[in-house]
Amino acid sequence: MNITDVRVRKITKEGKMKAVVSITIDNEFVVHDIKVIEGEKGLFIAMPSRKASDGEYRDIAHPINPETRAQMQDLILKAYQDVLDNEDDAGFSQTDLA
Repeated sequence: MNITDVRVRKITKEGKMKAVVSITIDNEFVVHDIKVIEGEKGLFIAMPSRKASDGEYRDIAHPINPETRAQMQDLILKAYQDVLDNEDDAGFSQTDLA
């Protein structure tokens, strides 16, 4: 699996959610609404989720092993940092990773 594109939309209002991200996998499949969250131990990603009838949130799409999650998180957080480093880009970054 190759993440070939990362698009970051920075959130400007105060709060724990810092950005919403879309990734493209192998130039063929897109996952939208991955969130960059500021937690107690630093930034992390939260996969897109939906509230179930029992009130719990369940991931709609997610990596099935820790290595893939780490790869995704590293690339997404790097793209987010690039947006912060280039604030003149109006909070939007397109990173071609192919």
